[in-house]
Amino acid sequence: MDLLPIFLDMQGRPCLVVGGGATAARKVSNLLRAGAAVTLVSPELCDALARKVESGALRHEARCFAPEDIAGQRLVIAATDDRAVNRQIAQLANEAGIPVNVVDDPDACTFVLPSIVDRSPVTIAVSSGKTSPVLARMLRTRLEALIPAGYGRLAELSGLYRERVKARFSEQRDRRRFWDRVLQGAVAERILAGQFEEAEAVIESELAPDALERDMGEVYLVGAGPGDPDLISFRALRLMQQADVVVYDRLVAAPILNMTRRDARRIYVGKERNHHAMRQEEINRLLADLAKDGHRVLRLKGGDPFIFGRGGEEIDTLAAEGVPFQVIPGITAASGCAAYAGIPLTHRDYAQSVTFVTGHLKDGTIDLNWPALAQPHQTVVFYMGLVGLPVIVERLMAHGVPPEMPIALVQQGTTHLQRVYTGTLATICELVEADPPSPPTLLIVGEVVKLRDKLNWYSPPDEPLQGATTSIV
Repeated sequence: MDLLPIFLDMQGRPCLVVGGGATAARKVSNLLRAGAAVTLVSPELCDALARKVESGALRHEARCFAPEDIAGQRLVIAATDDRAVNRQIAQLANEAGIPVNVVDDPDACTFVLPSIVDRSPVTIAVSSGKTSPVLARMLRTRLEALIPAGYGRLAELSGLYRERVKARFSEQRDRRRFWDRVLQGAVAERILAGQFEEAEAVIESELAPDALERDMGEVYLVGAGPGDPDLISFRALRLMQQADVVVYDRLVAAPILNMTRRDARRIYVGKERNHHAMRQEEINRLLADLAKDGHRVLRLKGGDPFIFGRGGEEIDTLAAEGVPFQVIPGITAASGCAAYAGIPLTHRDYAQSVTFVTGHLKDGTIDLNWPALAQPHQTVVFYMGLVGLPVIVERLMAHGVPPEMPIALVQQGTTHLQRVYTGTLATICELVEADPPSPPTLLIVGEVVKLRDKLNWYSPPDEPLQGATTSIV
């Protein structure tokens, strides 16, 4: 470690900035946000600094630097465009024992200003140790995307309750257990979801005398998307990492399952045609029981849990049982597979609407509203339609869809096993019979399929992603 990371309390403390350009403006902004009393020395100012001076946020000396400006300062920043002046400021500051930062001259600095992720009162600083400020900014940008703004509110709430927690739990072990539950559990998730009143209600219940005995868990109903791990949302990934039990389906790709906590208990409840590892009613009951036992339960579903995922049935049981839950949407198979196949679901020249339907119903039939599905200028997407493909084709043509209507069948879309079959209603069954695809598959019917050859952009990699297998789990 070349530099010692340190956070200085600058509230009300005098700081000197020499320079009036854009770089000086950035330094001044950070100092003001930290509460410093800034004196700015420069004969000329950029617009941003001029506005700050006009607002009274800092004191401005409209002249060149003088050695006596150093006296009494707690921190100095040299940001002029004159290297000699900057070096003079650095020498005087060093002689006075005052920390100094010189812009674009790391050898003259006794400290550096890092790239900052501001989630006040939480502050994250990133430094490359004077070697690459651009790299530090790139890392900061990634952290900005990964760390929600709500963490600042969470820190504020923690500060408000700190003394009460000390009074409530005399043992350090119990205090640690309490904060683990608050900062990683229901309170944190409600803060991040913007549900501030609910978060305070939960933390109050956690402080109740019997809280440690009750210890109710929570269920996270998470859409895992169609298969590509890069399509997982940041919020889904965060919950995947904090759940201690994972209940997952057959359509969850192995690389995505491997993104969950390594020490989490995994329970497979996948369903295939005519073979269910666990009946839906049993899954509903399992989720409720696990949460009541105090577990943070990740219910991981392929695609989106509310689009042919039976997520509504599961949370209906949880709501009836009084179990806290959250729903995190995923990219549904229709959207993901169509995009990776180069087939837009809507296009003003071909389709002005899109309909999602299931390829089989609860009783095993395909008794759909065929007249509505046969209307022109639309795209129809059939989930789970491979087994019923001959019936789907026959019923569409019987209701007036022309035999030459384009159709695509997408096998294991967005994964390294993706294959796309294209044809017409008249030819697709023969193509599938000659070269049977592997489930899961998606059927796309409509004129938009004509765009596939022109818009096809995705080439599945020759090798699966790390952690993948040769099939969908």
